[in-house]
Amino acid sequence: MPEFSPPRVLEENLSRMVLLLKRLDIADLGQCDFLERPAPEALMQALEDLDYLAALDDDGNLSEVGIVMSEFPLDPQISKSLLAACEFQCVSEMLTLAAMLTVAPCCFLPPPHSAPVLSSRRALQRPEGDHMTLIHIYNHYKEHGDAWCCDAALCPRSLHQADVLRAELLDIMQRIELPVSAPMFPDEECILNVTRALLSGGFLKVARDVDGQGNYVMLTHKHVAHLHPSSVYDGRTPLPTWVLYHDFSISQDNCISVATEILPEMLLEFAPQYYLSNLPLSESRDLLMELRDQLQDQDTFTAQGDEDSLKEAEEKDACCLQ
Repeated sequence: MPEFSPPRVLEENLSRMVLLLKRLDIADLGQCDFLERPAPEALMQALEDLDYLAALDDDGNLSEVGIVMSEFPLDPQISKSLLAACEFQCVSEMLTLAAMLTVAPCCFLPPPHSAPVLSSRRALQRPEGDHMTLIHIYNHYKEHGDAWCCDAALCPRSLHQADVLRAELLDIMQRIELPVSAPMFPDEECILNVTRALLSGGFLKVARDVDGQGNYVMLTHKHVAHLHPSSVYDGRTPLPTWVLYHDFSISQDNCISVATEILPEMLLEFAPQYYLSNLPLSESRDLLMELRDQLQDQDTFTAQGDEDSLKEAEEKDACCLQ
């Protein structure tokens, strides 16, 4: 093994770091004196991701959205979702989710677990997906404190860290005068709005089950992975076809973790430019193009029907006047 571990800047997604450098007005990343210079491809990918998130303007500088995103100590995709939550009236839930996603890898203690622990874990799961399960776990923690964590093999220190981070994020929201909606979870409309907000920022992390057997191809780079065994969907039949995921690790059994089922129509609604123009050629892109054509045909048919109904109404009005 090497004497020292490689620097994290050489291995991790650089979007957050590039966003910070842009905020510090270090625009020429090629001239920046890194202690360990990351690959140019990694820097370019980070700039592309920020551009897709509307964090950059046409000149490559921070946009107004990017300036607000840089206020949060979060991954830019989560920051964008938090801003989208203001539109969808689910800010309280997204604050919780942003904090929980940050500590999620350390929140669950590793197996083996006893039967009572597994039963407690299953009781915490939400059928809507792993993201909603994290919100449910946090709410349960706030209600019952540290005492119950051992029952479900959860780390109380990680949950406390999430609570502290959520309070910090709330302070930032209030400082920059963004609206904070009241908690509505687990209202059905609230869950749908949380999914919409998540997809507004995390649309680059979408996977599709290509064979109905749990082989998920990640749309951005065509790698095939599986759902993590801790997912609420593990063992479910049928498995969700399209999922939004938070993380991927090839070293941990080639799994995508923290996944929530989505509809492909949502991709066309919240990220049409990427999925219809920038997504690499693939079967998934073809499916989305077909879906777009079907939706356009339906809209045309509906519009034609509305126009005919309007003409009939006008003719009836004319007859009445005569």
